[in-house]
Amino acid sequence: MEYQQAKERIQELSRLLTQYEYEYYVLDNPSVDDYTYDMLMHELADLERQFPDLLSPQSPTQRVGGKASNTFEKVSHKVQMQSLQDVFSFEQVGEFVTRCREEFPEVAFSVEPKIDGLSVSLEYHDGKFILGSTRGDGFVGEDVTANLKTIRTIPLTLKGNIPLVEARGEVYMPREQFFELVKQQEENDEQTFKNPRNAAAGSLRQKYSEVTAKRKLDIFIFNLQRCEGKNFQTHDETLQFLEDMGFRVIPNRKICHNTEEILSAIAEIGESRNNLPYDIDGVVIKVNALSQRDAMGATSKTPKWAIAYKFPPEEKETILRDIEVNVGRTGALTPVAVFDTIQLAGTSVSRAVLHNQDFITEKDIRIGDKIIVRKAGDIIPEVLRSAEHGENSVPYHLPECCPVCGAKAVRDEGEAVLRCPNISCPAQLHKQLVHFASRDAMNIDGLGTAIITQLLENHLVSDIAGLYQLTKEQLLTLDGFKDKSADNLLKAIEKSKSAPLDRVIFGLGIRNIGQKGATLLCAHFGSLSAIESADKEEISQIEGFGEIMAENVWNALHDSSVQELLEKLIDSGLTMPFEKKEVATDHFFTGKTVCLTGTLSQMKRSEAKEILESLGAKVTGSVSKKTDCVIAGEDAGSKLTKAQSLGVAVLTENEFLEKIK
Repeated sequence: MEYQQAKERIQELSRLLTQYEYEYYVLDNPSVDDYTYDMLMHELADLERQFPDLLSPQSPTQRVGGKASNTFEKVSHKVQMQSLQDVFSFEQVGEFVTRCREEFPEVAFSVEPKIDGLSVSLEYHDGKFILGSTRGDGFVGEDVTANLKTIRTIPLTLKGNIPLVEARGEVYMPREQFFELVKQQEENDEQTFKNPRNAAAGSLRQKYSEVTAKRKLDIFIFNLQRCEGKNFQTHDETLQFLEDMGFRVIPNRKICHNTEEILSAIAEIGESRNNLPYDIDGVVIKVNALSQRDAMGATSKTPKWAIAYKFPPEEKETILRDIEVNVGRTGALTPVAVFDTIQLAGTSVSRAVLHNQDFITEKDIRIGDKIIVRKAGDIIPEVLRSAEHGENSVPYHLPECCPVCGAKAVRDEGEAVLRCPNISCPAQLHKQLVHFASRDAMNIDGLGTAIITQLLENHLVSDIAGLYQLTKEQLLTLDGFKDKSADNLLKAIEKSKSAPLDRVIFGLGIRNIGQKGATLLCAHFGSLSAIESADKEEISQIEGFGEIMAENVWNALHDSSVQELLEKLIDSGLTMPFEKKEVATDHFFTGKTVCLTGTLSQMKRSEAKEILESLGAKVTGSVSKKTDCVIAGEDAGSKLTKAQSLGVAVLTENEFLEKIK
C-alpha cells in the first residue's frame, strides 16, 4: 500500500473504531459485532507497524476504549486497568509463547476462559467493600458501587481482615436471565439487548440500583490488582487467596507449560462453551509468575505477558422460506425470518427477528433467498445478509395493514417501526392483559397467559376492563376451573381494584413508561385528574423524564379509546389511590443535596432517605463538590473521607435526628 493510501485508510479506521468504541463502552449499544471490530483494530495496528510515522498518540490502538459517563462520579484507578492484546489464530498463540520463552526459558502460563461481560474493580479497606468502579479508559472509570452491591456473589465483607484489597472481575448476565429479560422487552415492544454482554453493561450502568438488582447480574474475579500485607509468587496463588477471601474466582483455569498444552486447554474450553450458563468469547493466556510479569512490562495499553485468543464467530447458510409478522403489545409489527433449521453454537435455529422494513430493505432480504445466519454473541440468531437471491424473488415489503385485525398500519415520525393503531386488536389485547395482570402492575394472582387465552377465545373479555365484569359462572365454563379456583381468581381481581395509581398507569402499558416512570409521574401530580390536566411541558419537567416520555404519556391519556377504558375501570370500582407526600419548603434540608453513608443504628437508610426527600432534599449516592451535607453512620468509608477532603459538612446520626425533630 502506498503512503497516501495508508494515511487515508488509517484516518478512516481511526474514525470508525473511535465511533464503535463510543457505542460499545459509553452507550452500551454497539452497531457492529465484536469480530468486525477486532478485525478493523487488527488492520489498523498492522498499518501503524508498516508506517510508524503515521502512528498518533490518539490512535485507538494506543488506549483502552471507553470514557466515564456523566451519569456517575469519576474514579481514578490506582492501578491501570489494561486491556489485552487479541489474537485470532493458533499460530499467533505459538508466537506469544516463543516471545515469552526468549526472556524466560522456564515459564508457565495460566489459561482461563474469557468471560464476555463488563470489567470492574472492587476495592476493600480493612475487609469492607467501599468502592466499585468500571474500567472506563483504563485510567478513569465510573463509581458504580451501589449497583455492584446488588450482585449477590460480591462479598460486602471479606473473610480476612486485610488492610487493602483491590480485585478485578468481569460482571456478566447469565444466559437464562438474559433470555428472560429479552422476552420481557419483546412483550413490552422495547428494543432488546443484542447479547448478554450488552445487557450486563446496560444493567450495571443503570441510574437506579433497584433496576440493576432485578437484572440478576453475576461476576467472576480474575485478577488481584493491589494487596497490602501479603506477598505472592504467582497469579495462581493470588486467585487462591481471593477465593479464600470469599470471591467467586474465574473457573476452569489450567497451568500450562508449552504451546501444545495451551492449545489443548483452548480446545477443551471451546468445546464446553455451549454448555456453560454464561458467555465466553475466548481464552486468556497469562504468564503465571508475577516476577516474570514485572520484568516483561507492558505497552501503553496492554501487558506484554498476556494475550486473549478470540473464538471466531460461527456463520451458516440456509434458505429463507417465509417472513412472519408478529404484532406486539403496543401494536409494533415485527418481521421474523423463518428458514430451514441449522445448528449454531450448539442449538437448532430456524427463526430470527428482522427488526423493521429499513433493515430488510438495506440488506435486500427476500423470501426464497440463500441467507447467512449467525448468533450475535453466540445467543441471539441474526440474519447477516442475503448471499444469493432465489429464482423469481421480489423485494419484500411489510403489509400495509395489521395481519391480525386488518387496521391500516402507521409509522410515527422519527420511528422505523410500523404499528397497528387499533388497541382492540386481538394480538395486542392478549399481551395487554398479560401485562396488566402481571405482578409489577395489578398483581392479579392466578391470571396467567393460558387463562387469558381462554378468556379471549371464549369472548368473555374484549378489553382490560372486561376482567372486572367476569362472573363465577363464566369462569366455570373454562378448562381447569372448579369452585375454589374460580373464587380465588375473582378475589384476586376484586383485590386489584384498590391497586395504587402508579400500578394502574404502569399496567396500561404506555410506551416507554416503566414502573419507575409511573411512580415518578404519580408522585409529581398525585392524581389521575392532575396528570390528565397537565400539558407535555409540565410532564417533561419531572426529574427522570424527557420529551419522548412526556409526549407518550400525554398522547395516551388524551386518546379517546384510553379515556373510555379508564372510565370503564373507574365504573368497575377501581379507586386508584395514591398518597402524594407533602414536601417541606422551609426546613434545614430543603433544597440541599445530601449523601447517606455508613450504617444508621436507629432507622434504615431507606427510611432516612424518605424523610430527607419529604423535607425537600435531594438524596444522592455519591459525594461531589455539589454535595451540601453528608450524614455519616457507623463504618462510613470512602464517601466520608471524600466529604472531609472537599470540605463538605458532615452530620452524625444523632445530629441528623436533632435536625428532623
